[in-house]
Amino acid sequence: MIERYQLRYFLAVVTAGNFSRAAAQVNVSQPALSVGIAKLEATLGSRLFRRNSQRVHLTEAGARLLARARLIEREFNSLSDGLEDQAPRAILRLGLLSTFPTRLLAQVVQANAAAEAPDALEVVEGVERDLVERLQRRRIDLALTLLRPNEARFPSLELFVEGYSLVLPPGHPLAGQAEAPGEAFADDTMIVRRNCEVLSETSRYFTARGVRPRFSFRSTHDDRTFALVRAGLGVALAPDSCVGEGLCAIKLAGFNHQRRVGLLFADEALCEAASPTLAALRALQDSC
Repeated sequence: MIERYQLRYFLAVVTAGNFSRAAAQVNVSQPALSVGIAKLEATLGSRLFRRNSQRVHLTEAGARLLARARLIEREFNSLSDGLEDQAPRAILRLGLLSTFPTRLLAQVVQANAAAEAPDALEVVEGVERDLVERLQRRRIDLALTLLRPNEARFPSLELFVEGYSLVLPPGHPLAGQAEAPGEAFADDTMIVRRNCEVLSETSRYFTARGVRPRFSFRSTHDDRTFALVRAGLGVALAPDSCVGEGLCAIKLAGFNHQRRVGLLFADEALCEAASPTLAALRALQDSC
């Protein structure tokens, strides 16, 4: 028979990433936690974790157990809180690419909050590599990130494809033009978005045209970057969806790079889940 404490130990290891931190999380000794996990594995007849010197990783059997263990724990918590007659809200852990526009994320969050049965949404921000790693370890349920042609490990859904533009303050001499060559910005000061997916390609583009601009600011914080562009500190390259109010965008002639934005799912079953968050994300296919 599986005991609740064994499932709590199992979930703690998944969350903490190793046995020592998991033991501290559930206030038991590491040997006691290890014994509990061993009993659970013996009951199920399967190894749940692959262990190395630094971290533990879920086996296929562990991944299958994870969703059920979380549901059981949520139901126990509901009972202890006196909510026996209420179905627990599904917790949806969304991994968010750090360069995804804040305004589009806000639309998704607002749509979920307005739903009759909203998800208990948790948003985890990160760069592309970090999100894929979290998805592999089942630390998040889905990732709103870039879709790469060679990525076949996860079910996916494309939301939109977009190009890049140079973002200018409204008073810039070229504001209002649709396109200009890179040479036209030789005298401009540049702001660098450190998390930009085409940072190297941008550097090569300007270097090939003999443009070596002065840099006034470097940041991983897009909203701050755009606020400083708006204030006149410089210009910055950004995905088209990131261009907000009070900014102008102009295409760079010959700079044809694009990015595919979409969802990666930890589990195939989640692709068709009745989730208001997922429905709002799907709606981006038509709005972008």
